[in-house]
Amino acid sequence: MSAEEQIKQTITDNTVVLFMKGTKEMPQCGFSSRVAGVLNYMGVEYQDVNVLADEGIRQGIKDFSDWPTIPQLYVKGEFVGGCDIITEMTLSGELDTMFAENGVGFDKDAADKIREANA
Repeated sequence: MSAEEQIKQTITDNTVVLFMKGTKEMPQCGFSSRVAGVLNYMGVEYQDVNVLADEGIRQGIKDFSDWPTIPQLYVKGEFVGGCDIITEMTLSGELDTMFAENGVGFDKDAADKIREANA
């Protein structure tokens, strides 16, 4: 199976997917850590894909999304963005809205606490 086929299957089979450096339990870069931290804190169930474990996936996800950096978040098969975009969406409440519209469970109180802490 090609990297592109693996990526397509992963984002099709899982509602929320984070392509990241490391794992959700042990991120290997600050940007991946920030996005995983937000998702973990908000109680979102997601599939993590460690791009450091497979060079084909590491380059393949950049080509697939036409986005040059890792991490990359997908919801319902759609590319949402990287660290800066997810941070902005979290702080503006857009991420809550997107999760709610797509039936993704999350802790609204935790999301509110993130915004309060960054106000």
